[in-house]
Amino acid sequence: MTDLSNSPTLGLADPALMPSAGDFPGAGRLAVRDPATGQLVAKVAISEADGARAAVDAADAAFPDWALTLPQDRAAILHRWHALIVAAKEDLARIMTAEQGKPISEARGEIDYAASFVQFYAEEALRPNIEGVTSHLPDAEMELWREPVGVAALVTPWNFPCAMITRKAAAALAAGCTVVIHPSAETPLSALALAELARRAGFPEGVINTVIGDAAAIVGEWTADTRVRALSFTGSTEIGRLLYRQSADTVKRLVLELGGHAPFIVFDDADLDRAVTEAVKAKFATSGQDCLGANRFYIQRAVYDDFCARFTTAVEALTMGHGIDDPEIGPLIHERAIEKQQSQVADALAKGASLRAGGKVSESHGPLFFEPTVLADVPDSAAIMSEENFGPVAPLAVFDDEAEVIARANATEYGLVAYVHSLDPRRIYRLTRALQFGMVAVNRTKVTGAPIPFGGTKQSGLGREGARQGLEAFTDIKYVCRDWG
Repeated sequence: MTDLSNSPTLGLADPALMPSAGDFPGAGRLAVRDPATGQLVAKVAISEADGARAAVDAADAAFPDWALTLPQDRAAILHRWHALIVAAKEDLARIMTAEQGKPISEARGEIDYAASFVQFYAEEALRPNIEGVTSHLPDAEMELWREPVGVAALVTPWNFPCAMITRKAAAALAAGCTVVIHPSAETPLSALALAELARRAGFPEGVINTVIGDAAAIVGEWTADTRVRALSFTGSTEIGRLLYRQSADTVKRLVLELGGHAPFIVFDDADLDRAVTEAVKAKFATSGQDCLGANRFYIQRAVYDDFCARFTTAVEALTMGHGIDDPEIGPLIHERAIEKQQSQVADALAKGASLRAGGKVSESHGPLFFEPTVLADVPDSAAIMSEENFGPVAPLAVFDDEAEVIARANATEYGLVAYVHSLDPRRIYRLTRALQFGMVAVNRTKVTGAPIPFGGTKQSGLGREGARQGLEAFTDIKYVCRDWG
């Protein structure tokens, strides 16, 4: 069973939300540690290829009955899962903070976000969207049916350990697919808690299967298995490319939500107070560990100095600490993340940038706490201007005109989201058309939610999650042509 003896921060109302990962063949143990303190949170059973195959066996066996389950019955189970997630919000948030380090208010917000996908797709399950087609043949009647593809493999990251599961799983389940889920080894506990709530909601045996362990062994097994007909992955572009290649031989349906390198553009006609407030949100939510995080700040010359001063003051006021105390900045997930911040800051300074705030590990808080950092006058040659940062470092650069900043913003392999601050409607229109990103946020930061199709262009991924478009990867279109004789 899960060992919680060294986990003083949880205090769950429902300790059963911390189950073991299961008794898979050859299972070992995975130690989950609090990134803020290094303390042991739990030990869970892990699996490798044998467990991955067993999960597909179960999902494949359950698929025929689940696919034929009436839409209203699938919807009812999804609604029960939603209600249980909402009721367990505080426990789920505390589990997330303990294993991921996220400030508790952000964790609570993520549980709301996660639950919203289950509710949305419970309602979409009632609309399978059978369409008639105007016949081009005499005496023929034509229809298009959307049918579930089969077993769907869902591979999720550590930065949003609940919402990335429900965004994928709720869509697949509503479509009639069964699922096998591999969460990040850094954050398995949130996935196991969601699986326990799904069991209580009444999903039949084998419909949802969660496998903890070595990613290469587990996901490699799934990409090679012809029974797995769809793969949805959220993570780095590097791993996304690998999974794309691995899935080619079995011609899987793919949804790849990959890296981002978001520009944050402030024109001289913007509401500067609002731009500063939104810039802090866009950069430092989840301690900067967010694919939607603003990575490059381009500020028009006339307001550059003013913006830098106001932004630096706001960043210096951010609080740091253990997530359970609800600071604004928590720990980074592991030592590799710290090393990346140190490397990118050092590189930028060596190439002429100036340090306005932060720039180092906070020794008073712990080895995985990196101070919220502002770099000014960062040249485009600095690594941070071309590499995803995924941390609390904000690089600021000046620009002069619209054409220039569009070219610089688009000069990246990524295309997930862009942020624009301006009060000129004609400029806003030009920018939203010219920026090569799947999403554009104008004069605000928060844009995501269950009803919108989330995704990017270029090497930020394939497909969309959320909205009706989120069902597409999990369904095939069957064309039926009937002659009644």
